[in-house]
Amino acid sequence: MNPISLMVNGEPRTANVEGRTLLVQLLRDGLGLTGTHVGCDTSQCGACTVVLDGRAVKSCTVLAMAAAGCHVQTIEGLADGEVLHPVQEAFHVHHGLQCGFCTPGMVMVTVNMIERHEGQLDEQTIRHELEGNLCRCTGYHNIVKAALSAADVYRGDPVAWPRQSPI
Repeated sequence: MNPISLMVNGEPRTANVEGRTLLVQLLRDGLGLTGTHVGCDTSQCGACTVVLDGRAVKSCTVLAMAAAGCHVQTIEGLADGEVLHPVQEAFHVHHGLQCGFCTPGMVMVTVNMIERHEGQLDEQTIRHELEGNLCRCTGYHNIVKAALSAADVYRGDPVAWPRQSPI
């Protein structure tokens, strides 16, 4: 077992992990953050997407030890108590989810996409960036609408946009 320290949702966390432990396993099993879903275990579905040092990554492809010293943001770190993050709110308002299994990964990739593009998004860009995240229920139309709506919120006041990690 190897000790690692990292920031998760703005809080310092430590854990002892085996060298083969994946970040998704550390988050779910080691830290109890079960919002990060395990779907395919092969990096195909994107249900395990988190933001690692400012980049959306599939946590089933990252060794936990590689995340030592990094900032990790998960779905649990978005809302402020009962107040949803603008992307979560947009997914709710625009019905961007059905069964909900893919939703945490979709939300995390959308948050990261909006921040990287500073809210300057169009439908083609959103669809391209969501290609690595699979949804079997929605057909993506309402997910795209939600992303466009949240991007509007970002452009309206990027300073007020909730940032959970100091990245």
